[in-house]
Amino acid sequence: MLAGEALSIMAHEHHGNSAAPRLRYHGILPALLGTTVCLSVAHAADTTGPKAHQTVPASPATLNAPRTAPAEHVAEHIVVHRIPDSAPGNQPGGGLIHPQDGVKSVSTVSQDFISKQAPMATAFQLAAMLPGANVSSSDPMGFSPNTDITVRGLDNSAIGYVLEGMPLNDVAAYSGTPSQFADSENYQEIALSQGSADLDSPVLNAAGGLMNLTFRDPAKKAGGDASVSYGSYNTNREFIRLDTGDIAHTGIRGFVSYSHGATDNWRGPGRDEKQHVDFKFLKEWGQGNRASLIGTFNTTITSWYPEPTMDTWKSDGIKGQNNLLAHYDSSNPENGANYWRLWRDGERTLYGGAPVHLTLTDHLTLDVTPYAQLAYGNWPGGSTLSETGLYQGTQALSDTLNLPGAQDGVGVVRADYTQRSYRSGFTSALHYKTGWNDFVLGYWYDYGDDNEQQPFTAVQTNGYAPDIWAQNGRDVIRLSNGERLLGGSFHTISQTNALFIGDHMSLLHDHLAIDLGFKAVMMSRDGTNSMPGPQYHVGSNSMEPLPRLGVRWRIDAENQIFFNATTNFRAPDQSALYNTYDPSSGEMYGTGSADVRNEYSISEELGYRRTGRWIIGSLTLFNYNFTNRQISTQAVQNGSIVSTTMNAGGQTSRGVDVEIGLRPWHHFSPYVSGEYLHATIDNDLMSGGDLLRTRGRIAVRSPTLQAAAGLSYDDGHIFGVATVHYTGHQYATFTNDERVSDHTTGDLAIGYRFSDHIHLHQPTLRMNFINITNEHYLSGVASPTMNAKDTIGVYGTTIAGSAPNYFIGGGFAALFTASTGF
Repeated sequence: MLAGEALSIMAHEHHGNSAAPRLRYHGILPALLGTTVCLSVAHAADTTGPKAHQTVPASPATLNAPRTAPAEHVAEHIVVHRIPDSAPGNQPGGGLIHPQDGVKSVSTVSQDFISKQAPMATAFQLAAMLPGANVSSSDPMGFSPNTDITVRGLDNSAIGYVLEGMPLNDVAAYSGTPSQFADSENYQEIALSQGSADLDSPVLNAAGGLMNLTFRDPAKKAGGDASVSYGSYNTNREFIRLDTGDIAHTGIRGFVSYSHGATDNWRGPGRDEKQHVDFKFLKEWGQGNRASLIGTFNTTITSWYPEPTMDTWKSDGIKGQNNLLAHYDSSNPENGANYWRLWRDGERTLYGGAPVHLTLTDHLTLDVTPYAQLAYGNWPGGSTLSETGLYQGTQALSDTLNLPGAQDGVGVVRADYTQRSYRSGFTSALHYKTGWNDFVLGYWYDYGDDNEQQPFTAVQTNGYAPDIWAQNGRDVIRLSNGERLLGGSFHTISQTNALFIGDHMSLLHDHLAIDLGFKAVMMSRDGTNSMPGPQYHVGSNSMEPLPRLGVRWRIDAENQIFFNATTNFRAPDQSALYNTYDPSSGEMYGTGSADVRNEYSISEELGYRRTGRWIIGSLTLFNYNFTNRQISTQAVQNGSIVSTTMNAGGQTSRGVDVEIGLRPWHHFSPYVSGEYLHATIDNDLMSGGDLLRTRGRIAVRSPTLQAAAGLSYDDGHIFGVATVHYTGHQYATFTNDERVSDHTTGDLAIGYRFSDHIHLHQPTLRMNFINITNEHYLSGVASPTMNAKDTIGVYGTTIAGSAPNYFIGGGFAALFTASTGF
């Protein structure tokens, strides 16, 4: 019998109809199993009288005492009921691990852990304890978009993000912004596949793995949940979710939730505000048929956290020049450009999908998920412009601007960077199961329309720049001919077609499972650059065959070994296609090219799993080989922060992941995870006209050691979880001449659930303490560079250094939350 189960032992008379008394046993057996044993015993002689329904505790002596048989025969029936692992407080490792049975490594975070964290925690922060996951954040509350996650050294843009079958990655740069995905209260599970995406996943870039997000199903009865939170940095958040229950006896049920949150910047001036809506409607019928409509809407305005260089970090830490200015300096344009109100990011996103699963016959099922995504954002920054001598692309302009408060012909402007994107598509998979085969044949189509422009907005002498969204054409700077002054303007149409076929074979009574799969991906991009200059039309076409193989051998009921080999490819970001220009000089920031090289990778995993009476764990060895490795970075372009990629050549990554969780024992559930990673660059990299000596160097953002530990306690009323995470040093340059020091952080959550009271279901009070030691540290690399210091290349020339930029990790924060169901 597994720990975490409950036994109900019932002895029933075959005559008489009275209810049997229930005996609750708390002796040696439950202590060993971490369970409760319930006994119901009925005898004919006890069918009347006041003692017939009396409940009394049973001792070990009572249970082991000889029975005196009643006058008539009594038949005993033993029924075993299992309390599901999904029950609160009953999940292994406190909700940080779950038994797995597939051919590849998968780690999960379930609602048991999620419900104890700060309610505004993002999917990145919630997954930070999992092996291989290295989260770089900029604020403790999770509002800021200045964040990244690497998995086995592969960054945010190398990971696929999927919510119940619909992709969440940015259509242009592949990245994911976790604060836009969903509210944490609505997640049922977050699953991180470290090695690769599933065969039918609608993602292109998932060499780093797949983050698969699952919503809770709507409740079958009408009700809801509500919470309010308040904490450090004047943080406040309100959340409400309403469950419809069965709507008009149609079998359709759904939920809709709304949240609002706001917080001050924990360092420097600024305030973030966010509003979010999630919904899911579900219809189930017949044998496994289900159709749902899901979606999220997010609107937010956040204040940018400056990303320091190593020199400014050492000199100023979390203060001084590493923060924006609280007050506008009209006398000095360079200082005025650092006014915090000019660096507020406005973003709106809408995701929608309709996953459907149909049982067509006893052997045939169909899964279809149509989806759509709308996004608009402005990622601005304070900058300066000359009033004369401007360029539009490479074309010199005769216009003279009249900028408020200009000093010596130079004025402060807000350099806007707007992106408006639309994405739609569908995935379909037809499964045919017969005997020991489960065949799948599928098709994925994706269409993306992305429009990115860089207008400028004049800043008034008091620091005011209208229309944070940069959508009102009257507020942006215009030329004498009525056209907008632009630092960039390009429009890209992308289409992806993917065919896949696979077979899951279950042999030897499912002791042996074999997965074979093949995916052919065809991707095309067609774009225009509207800036005057040598480039107008751009395009690229890619076609990649992606085979895969997976094997799982079940040694016995508790032990498994698995192996898989997969291939992945990724085209560079759209920005790699386009020329970009400086409006002050007409010179190019970068040269785009249609001859971009796709990243291609081969990865292998060999692992062992144990799902025992007490312990659930896994150990996974992994190996990756890359060509044209794509590294995401940020660049300052016309005053705005722009995401782009750089080609890092070949790379080899090898290592081992381990995670172990214990089933609840006396209400305690420990969890540990760790990773050793050795990622090296395979060749010298070109920089200018020379080669940097990078062969054999450690890859950027690839800490050699990571470890995490958590201890959860939950007795149904009192609960708590303490976590600690260690991240080893990681390099910020390809020549390894600058690195981030190692750091250790810890979080703590404690709370109490009350019993149901009137119409309130489990009212709960909770305190979250984030970064409890108030560690001041660099949490990750925001913008890696080739080399930080001047160096001599292979051909003897001096290659100038360029300083990387870093994320500063969030400081200490405390948050109080009161919540209840109803």
